[in-house]
Amino acid sequence: MSRRDEGLALSGKIALVTGGARGMGAAHCAALAAAGASVVICDVLDTEGAAIAQKVGGIYLHLDVTSESDWVSAVATTEKELGPIDILINNAGVVGLGRVDTTDLDEWNRIIGINLTGTFLGIRHCVESMKKTDSGVIVNISSTAGLVGYCDMSAYVASKWGVRGLTKSAALDLGRFNIRVVSIHPGIIETEMAADLSISFKRQAIPRIGQSEEVAQLMLYLVSEASYSTGSEFVVDGGQTLGQVYDLT
Repeated sequence: MSRRDEGLALSGKIALVTGGARGMGAAHCAALAAAGASVVICDVLDTEGAAIAQKVGGIYLHLDVTSESDWVSAVATTEKELGPIDILINNAGVVGLGRVDTTDLDEWNRIIGINLTGTFLGIRHCVESMKKTDSGVIVNISSTAGLVGYCDMSAYVASKWGVRGLTKSAALDLGRFNIRVVSIHPGIIETEMAADLSISFKRQAIPRIGQSEEVAQLMLYLVSEASYSTGSEFVVDGGQTLGQVYDLT
């Protein structure tokens, strides 16, 4: 740790971020690094991931979150290069459109595999590293689709509800090891994943699209200050899930 890092909230902490090459993941990496953490950027987008690592002063590792062998390698390399993992941000995810009666099994398995199984594998393997320091924080990036239903997104909604439930069970399982587990539920955020969505924000309480940095600031609070929160979900959606807004004038 350099003298410049002394006094920063996450000085000396080691954070692993999945899906860190772009969008919300890149914002998480930048926020963690700015707070003093040593950041491991993991993705399958090698060129973009390496560029983010260079930008924030972290290291890049190729990681397919659905591959158990990739997880074993990522954790081992992190421990060898930096030390045991303190913070895991399970951010990697994909969006898929399709009604429940038209989604084929391959597409269902792809979305569940990345969004839900990938989150499980991250927890399963990083927890063993966290146990070495008797502490840790895991932030699972779910969605407002893990709070309500959306039409034409059956597999995505199922995966994000699964992440929400997994968060609560993991929090109960891991509290004995001083490991906290929470979930963040973003609304529509201006990222590459949302580029193809056509949505009006006029009737939302905060009538605009969200920014990745706004989600990252919530994440930073959860890993650095929210020491009595575990198993909880934190919504950052501009009021999207508050209910319907009607113009009665």
